[in-house]
Parts: sequence; C-alpha cells; structure tokens
Amino acid sequence: MFDGMKKELTKVVIVTGASSGIGLATARRLAARGCRVYGIARRPFAGEGFECLSADVTDLSAVEKILEGVYAREGRIDAVVNNAGMGIAGAVEYATPESIQRIFDTNLTALVKISSAAMKYLKKSKGNLVNIGSVAGGLPIPFQACYSATKAGVLNFSLALDGEVRRFGVKVTCIQPGDTKTGFTAARVIEGGEADYGGRIGKSVKRMEHDEQNGKSPDSVAKAVQKALKKRRPPLKITVGGQYKFFIGLQKLLPTRFVNFILRKLYA
Repeated sequence: MFDGMKKELTKVVIVTGASSGIGLATARRLAARGCRVYGIARRPFAGEGFECLSADVTDLSAVEKILEGVYAREGRIDAVVNNAGMGIAGAVEYATPESIQRIFDTNLTALVKISSAAMKYLKKSKGNLVNIGSVAGGLPIPFQACYSATKAGVLNFSLALDGEVRRFGVKVTCIQPGDTKTGFTAARVIEGGEADYGGRIGKSVKRMEHDEQNGKSPDSVAKAVQKALKKRRPPLKITVGGQYKFFIGLQKLLPTRFVNFILRKLYA
C-alpha cells in the first residue's frame, strides 16, 4: 500500500498500541515516509518497516525504559503518538469497579503518565505529542459513558498541556476519529445484562458496531497524524471525517439538551 511513497519525514517516533488498527496504520505510514518508528504493544508482534517493542502502557517503568533506550540509541525522540486504548460498553450500573479502573488507567492515566515521561525528550527536540482521542469525547455516547469520559479527558488534557509546553516549542495535537473500521469493535468489552433496559443496550451496541464496521479506514487517521508531524504549527485539535467535523461544529451551536436527545435517539 505504501510502495513508492516519497520519504519526506526523518523523525524518531514512538507509537503506542501499534500492533493493530490505528496504531499499526500510523506506524506503517510514518515508517514508509522515512521515520524511525518504534511501536509499543502489550504482546509481541511483527511490524512492517518499524521496530516492535512489548510493554503494557499502564506499566510506566516499562515505558520509561523504552523511552530511555530509544533516546540512547537515536540521540533524540521527535514525536510520541499516544494511541493505545480500549472500550467498554454497557450500562454504568453494571460496570465492575475493576473494569472502570482498567479503562481509565489505559485510555487516560497511562496517556498522561507517558506524556509526562516523554516531555523531557520532546522539549529537547521541540517535538510533537499526538494524542488519539475520539469524537465521543465531544459527543458522549450512551452505554459508552466510561469510554466517552476518558476521551473527553484526553482532549482537555491535550488542550491544557499545550498551554504549559508551547513556549518550549513542543506541539500538542489531539486527533478525534469518528467511526473507524478496526479490530477495536471486536475487542470492546460488553458488561452486564439488560435487566431494566429492555433491549436498549443490545440495540445500542449493534448500532455502534454497524457504524464502526462501515466507518473510515484506520489509514485516514494515520494520514492525520502524518500531516500533524509535517506542519510547523499543527492544529491543537483535528477531527477526522467531514461528517464528524460537521457534528462537532453543530454541537457547539445547539442546546446541550437537544444534542443529548439526538444521541439518545441514535444510541439509546
């Protein structure tokens, strides 16, 4: 797919969650464009044109060792792409404390910790921090309340962090994909039964899965990452997909109650 691509980037880049989906597409695209890419995933995996490293992103000491090793080897780290994440669907009342902790640890807390650990390297290179959020961070989805909350956190963390580090030349970008066709759909954890919900949870999950499997290619998100790394002043926030840009823009104009009514009709 990437044969004949112009080698236009020469950055040293770390991508988390690089074994599949958006992370794999991003690692492959950046490597094909000339970057030295180090992909991180929980389990050993084989990449294409980039080096694969195993670590759980919630294990900060393991990730710090990778950062130190890459810096010692390359002499710099130009970009970190925080992509690793997970999903939980179902009613909040059925979510176990363990699963709630796990999704916040993976999607948000680990991202914040990795960003903190990487900052000393990115300040030296005046590099890029790219955080993969979600349209669900701005348009929270019923029966994906915890996932939506973590992605709202990713966006707000990214915006706040920009205010701290821009003076050092570090560029922070939050990319918000809409429905994307990846293995994330099959990997989503669905907790609890229907009980009082009268089949609404099952219908909601079915709608989510249909939209995702008919969604955009993960390479559309990888292209957005690539463009952010190319720009001298990348946007703080990039929404992937014209229809999602429209929905996010519309959300700012309409009353919150009405937006929630539409989301409830679609997903609840």
